Amino acid sequence: MTWEMVFEHLYLVIVSCFFVVAFGIPIGIFTYYHPKAGKIVLTVVDLFQTVPVLAVMGLLMTVFGANSVTVIISMVLYLLLPIVRNTNTGLNSVSPILKETADAMGMNRWQRLKSVEFPMAFSFILTGIRIAVVTAVGVAVFGTFVGGGGLGSILYRGIRIQNFDLIISGTLVLMLMSVFFDYLLGFLEKRQGGIYEKTER
Repeated sequence: MTWEMVFEHLYLVIVSCFFVVAFGIPIGIFTYYHPKAGKIVLTVVDLFQTVPVLAVMGLLMTVFGANSVTVIISMVLYLLLPIVRNTNTGLNSVSPILKETADAMGMNRWQRLKSVEFPMAFSFILTGIRIAVVTAVGVAVFGTFVGGGGLGSILYRGIRIQNFDLIISGTLVLMLMSVFFDYLLGFLEKRQGGIYEKTER
């Protein structure tokens, strides 16, 4: 195992999570403002996660080729659900009193979202991001089968030649990545939750 493989894996995780956040939050906001269309969107996003990610990578490989682009697009589609759903849930959970107060102050829909609803819903959204990032660490392993690189090649090689040292070393690095991201985002989530509680008081 080399540092290059570790960085390749981190690249797949970070880039895919960047795009899934960039697309997932606006989609979640759309489902909040348009409940009827939102149900359809949530169903479609849910279907993305029910299809095995390796099958999605195989299909996209016929279009984009065997490379990291195929892996990243597949991961984005697979990881949308927790962010879209948590954004929707968070915005819907904002107290109606706060919304009415914002309306009484003359805020338009965008101002209310920016100043009231989104800050109050952010702890929910952060939970969705946390789930997506930790999941991405494991899902990126499949990238090796479509030329995406990463730590999946270590695990695949270890299983193929029955080298337990390779399997253990690859697994430990993946565990460390997952724990690091989970702890970091969990810390931010608790901090945001504390801010939310103070605001509510």
